[in-house]
Amino acid sequence: MLTRRQNFMETIKGGNPDRFVNGHEAFKNIRFSPLGRVNPRPSKGGEPVKNGWGVTYLFPEHVPAAFPYHDEEHIVLHERDMEHWRDFVHAPEINFTEEDWAEAIKDAESIDRNEYFATVTVAPGIFEMTHHLMSMVGALEAYLEYPDEMHELIDYLVEYELKVAEQICKYVHPDCILHHDDWGSLINSFLSPEMFDEFIVPAFTKIYGYYKSHGVEVIAHHSDSYAANLVPGMIKMGIDVWQGPAGTNNVKELIEKYGPQITFMGEIDNTVVDVDDWTEEKCYNQVKYICEKNGMKYFIPCILGGCCHAGVGQACLDAVCKYNMERFGICSK
Repeated sequence: MLTRRQNFMETIKGGNPDRFVNGHEAFKNIRFSPLGRVNPRPSKGGEPVKNGWGVTYLFPEHVPAAFPYHDEEHIVLHERDMEHWRDFVHAPEINFTEEDWAEAIKDAESIDRNEYFATVTVAPGIFEMTHHLMSMVGALEAYLEYPDEMHELIDYLVEYELKVAEQICKYVHPDCILHHDDWGSLINSFLSPEMFDEFIVPAFTKIYGYYKSHGVEVIAHHSDSYAANLVPGMIKMGIDVWQGPAGTNNVKELIEKYGPQITFMGEIDNTVVDVDDWTEEKCYNQVKYICEKNGMKYFIPCILGGCCHAGVGQACLDAVCKYNMERFGICSK
């Protein structure tokens, strides 16, 4: 039986996996990063939290994740101020020392790297940061009306991200980066492929290029959405695994077209399984359907994102394990 890491690599390289990879099972997150001090998140149902950029986040009970609070008072950068964005947007200080990283270093050293990829999760991403600072409407309008200023703002965000990457690689030497940046709704991308290629692809090409040049083996990018029209850009960036493709993307077609260049990790759609009348049977049926449709090479069954209903995420993991046992007689549970 292959280790989780070995089975993952066989899958994304189109080799000979001995079972379906079960969601994030090959990723072991490195905990206790001091970077969390500048990007704290609220607890579900808890009080609002402001991060080092000045963005205020809320996490209501009925939603799967925290999101910025964008009333007039809490928007960091208004579109009307784009020509003077430097007066409003200020990156937090992140010159942490080895002592600051001590707990994370210890945690990274404890990970069995034959079994797992020592993984650092980075969030939010470049596109998300623009609308976290501005609001979604404000950011999308600015991409159209203030392209020069948006290029400058994105360059500033990339400069910060490269400082983040330098700290991460220097102190914990991850095997995998799981980077968050949602690029679409369930029916379309937020930016056209042309605008995506102009603004976002160069930014992540620099960021992911840095990680790859500093020993990171796998770049997994989270965007739980439709983004089939952006896959060529993802490949240019150096993404190995797109985590989060919804069923609206026609994942089987994407595998057939791009499989050797990128792996698709998703299609256990929250809209199907994370519902009020969810059941373990519903989760299993979705898993069986997508696994038999997509095959094992360049595809990993995975729930798209966070769940609103307790128990759904674990039920989906159990469903993949059950399917692996039925089909291959093994499960890495």
